[in-house]
Amino acid sequence: MPTVIPTELGTEKISKLLKQYALPAIIAMTASSLYNMCDSIFIGQGVGPYAIAGLAITFPLMNLSAACGTLVGVGASTIISVLLGQKNYKVAQKVLGNSVVLNVIVGLLFSVFCIAFLKPILFFFGASPNTMSYAYDYMFIILLGNIVTNLYFGMNNIVRVMGLPKKAMGATIFTVVINSILDPIFIFVFHWGVRGAAIATVLSQFLAMLYVFYLASDKNRIIHLKKGIYKLEAKIIKKTFSIGMSPFLMNAASCFIVLFLNQQLKRYGGDMAIGAFGIVNRMSFLFIMVVMGLNQGMQPIGGYNFGADKPQRVSKVLRTTILLATAVTSFGFVIGELFPRQLAFIFTTDPELIRQSVIGLRITFISFPIIGFQMVTAYFFQSIGFAKKAVFLSLSRQVLFLLPLLFLMPTIWGIHGVWWSLPVSDLIASVVSGFMLAAQHRVFIRMQQEQDRQSEQQLQTSVKPKENQQ
Repeated sequence: MPTVIPTELGTEKISKLLKQYALPAIIAMTASSLYNMCDSIFIGQGVGPYAIAGLAITFPLMNLSAACGTLVGVGASTIISVLLGQKNYKVAQKVLGNSVVLNVIVGLLFSVFCIAFLKPILFFFGASPNTMSYAYDYMFIILLGNIVTNLYFGMNNIVRVMGLPKKAMGATIFTVVINSILDPIFIFVFHWGVRGAAIATVLSQFLAMLYVFYLASDKNRIIHLKKGIYKLEAKIIKKTFSIGMSPFLMNAASCFIVLFLNQQLKRYGGDMAIGAFGIVNRMSFLFIMVVMGLNQGMQPIGGYNFGADKPQRVSKVLRTTILLATAVTSFGFVIGELFPRQLAFIFTTDPELIRQSVIGLRITFISFPIIGFQMVTAYFFQSIGFAKKAVFLSLSRQVLFLLPLLFLMPTIWGIHGVWWSLPVSDLIASVVSGFMLAAQHRVFIRMQQEQDRQSEQQLQTSVKPKENQQ
């Protein structure tokens, strides 16, 4: 009979839990960022600057693919973490089975549609005759393996909240190691160019997917893959999509923002400006992924304790995560401002691409000390099931603030206006997040005060009978 239940989430010291759950996720997310960076480095050094620009063109489509994956993966993992806190294992089991089927369906539909219209999509995303062949060759292979990607990332999220954060970390590190080995072989030895990088990506994810499915099939876990749990249920689908809608819209919005950003970069700076954004994006993601790892560590702890009605512990994990995230992004600020040329040189030796990358790095990284707070706040509301608040915070930075700035600022300051729109939108979004978080914190305080009052009444009730007996 399965006996492994992560009940320590409701009793263990918060700092120890965050270390236990966040550290593996941080390592995994950092490894994932390095894994994407490897593609860019090998492509930049082995194929050329236009190949980096072509790879940057695929970012919006990659974000949209990730959005479809998180719609299921994050939604299901959040529901499972809350259900585990409520000790509702039967429904958690059904959510696990439904997530597998939904990942296959969503991944297949996305691949079929995008492959059918891939060239028009890439042209719309900013591809030029110089970059189209690179973007098409890379993205076509990635789309062929999209179901694998969805299943791998979705199940890895669930394995983490099932109480196996180190195993989930191991799966991600495995993909990085395999991809880093295959990339130079396929690009430099077999001369497959960007197609080689894409094949290495899909193959490494396929092997990792097999591993996480093996973990999720362990019969000793309180929930695990087994027969009879794969029938789709409307309530589970609705709840999964409701919670997963926040990261979905965040990634979908990111897709369209990067699309417009690419068009503005191409208009004011040409193909090399798009290539520079590719380098800036890879470097910034290295630090952002650490924060995402912290968020993923926070998710099962916050979700479990919220489900168990323990607001004080929920607030504690939130505060700790914000402090750590701010420290990480502040370190990124220092690196980006002091060593931008050295960072660009990792990817290319082209003088013009380096010049534009230095400009982009220095401007983009100037807002890094505050974005950790904003990212944690948005993810926090998602982790406790407050879908509407999470969706609003996810969309506010990109749609309400960044999109208008991307339209207005370049008309005044040209290419510098494109770059400056990024940190300005971060600042505004962080202020909004602060107000919303303060309001939620007051709610938690009232909840805790009510619990303390009830505990005091129960104590007084238990003491009075003893006094009467005396």
